[in-house]
Amino acid sequence: MRTRYRYVLLLAAGMLASCSEKKDDTSGKEGVETVLPSQVNEVTVMTLKRTAFSHELVSNGKVTASQYADLSFRMTSEPVAHIYVKNGDHVKKGQKIAELDLFTLKNSLEKAEIALRQSELEMKDVLIGQGYSPDHMQEIPKDIVSLAEVKSGYGQSRAACELAKYELEQAVITAPFDGVVANLESRSFNRPDGSKPFCRVIGSGGMEIAFKVLESELPLVNRGDRVDVTPFAGTAGSCSGTVSEINPLVDENGLVSVRARVNGGARLFAGMNVRVSVKRSVPDQLVVPKTAVVLRSGKQVIFTLKDGKAMWNYVTTGLENMTEYTVTGDGMEEGAQIIVTGNVNLAHETPVKVMP
Repeated sequence: MRTRYRYVLLLAAGMLASCSEKKDDTSGKEGVETVLPSQVNEVTVMTLKRTAFSHELVSNGKVTASQYADLSFRMTSEPVAHIYVKNGDHVKKGQKIAELDLFTLKNSLEKAEIALRQSELEMKDVLIGQGYSPDHMQEIPKDIVSLAEVKSGYGQSRAACELAKYELEQAVITAPFDGVVANLESRSFNRPDGSKPFCRVIGSGGMEIAFKVLESELPLVNRGDRVDVTPFAGTAGSCSGTVSEINPLVDENGLVSVRARVNGGARLFAGMNVRVSVKRSVPDQLVVPKTAVVLRSGKQVIFTLKDGKAMWNYVTTGLENMTEYTVTGDGMEEGAQIIVTGNVNLAHETPVKVMP
C-alpha cells in the first residue's frame, strides 16, 4: 500500500515539473521577440526621367608636339663653333641656335665670287667676238647669250657661287618658328653627327594627345568632342581640349587612333603619359546613378517603389560614365520611382521606408 502511494506522488511531481518547463520555454520566446522586433528597410528614391547623358570615354594617351622640326647642319666637315642655347630654352623664329666654324666656308665663297667675275669677263669677250655689245645685254638674242655663257664657263661659275652662298647660310641653324629647344646633345668644337639631328625645336603653339579607342566605341567619338587630360606623373595640372583627328583605320587589335589638340597654356611635355577622358552629351536617355543597379543571380536589377514595397526589375545598362548609367528594361519608364540607396539586401516585394 505504501509503495503504491509513493508511486502516485512521484508521478504527480513529474507532471508538475513538465508544466513548469513548458511555461519557461514560452516566456523565453516572448522575450526574444520583444528584444528583436522586425525592422523595415530604409531607402532613398529618385524619379526616373529622360535627360541628356554626359557620356565619358576613358583611355590612356601620350603627348606629342603639334609642331616640331628636327634641325641639322648640311655640312659636317666643319666643327661647331658656337651653341647659343640649351635644352629647355625658349626661342623665337629666326633666332640663332648654333653655327659652324665659318672660315673655310667664307673662303670658298670668296673663291667662287672671284671665279664668277673672271668667267663674266670671258663671256663678254665671247660676245664682243660675235659682234655684240656687252653693255646692251637685253638686245642680244638669248641663244647667243647662252652659248657665250657655256664657252666662257660663266654659267658653271654662277652655279658654284650660289652653292657656296647656300652652304654658308646652312652653317648657321636658326629656329624655324617660336618654340622650345630639345634633344640638344652636341658640344662646341666637335663636328656634328650626320646620322642624327643636331636638335629639335618643339612649337609653342600647343600639344596633341594621341590615344586609341575600341572599334565599338568609335561611333561615340566625333571631331570637336571635348576632352579632359590629366598627366599620370602629376607634374602638371589637368587641361582640356578637343578631338582634332580620327584615323579611319582599325588596326589588328581592333583599335582606332585618335588625336586631340589641347590648349597652348598646358604644361605638358612631349612623350608624357596621360589619362584622356572624352566627354559628349547624348540626349533623351533614361539615366540612373550607378548605386541604383545591383546584381541578383548574375543579372542587373533595379528596384522600383510601388505601394511601399520594393519591386524587382531586370534591366540592361548602356552608356556609362564615372557615376551614372543609361538603362532600358521592365519598369524603366518616365515617372518610375527608382530606389537608389538601401537596396543592397532587398528582395522582391520587401516593405521599405522612404527616407527624405
